[in-house]
Amino acid sequence: MTLCVLCGDQVGNNSSRATRGLIYHAHMRHTLRFLWNATKGHRLAPWRSPYLLWRIETYTGVKMTQIGFLEFWEFVWRERRELWHFLKWTGRMERYVHPKPKSL
Repeated sequence: MTLCVLCGDQVGNNSSRATRGLIYHAHMRHTLRFLWNATKGHRLAPWRSPYLLWRIETYTGVKMTQIGFLEFWEFVWRERRELWHFLKWTGRMERYVHPKPKSL
């Protein structure tokens, strides 16, 4: 057994490439959905998104008015591992809130 890089779920060693691709696709869908919703109105300039600025402010203590383009991307790069863990968590919560229907 190996672990999925994105969520830590166990995937069989003899899983097909297509199965691993579907798992990756499902995780990326949750990640992109979060980013799409978090940057509403500011999709081409995420450093202007009030929601993302508020999240950075509550995480770092730096005031929203002091966060510009460079500060935003510096934060994203510096905290990339924690942000990746956060995005994986949002995917797990999304799957928890909207589980797949059980087949009968």
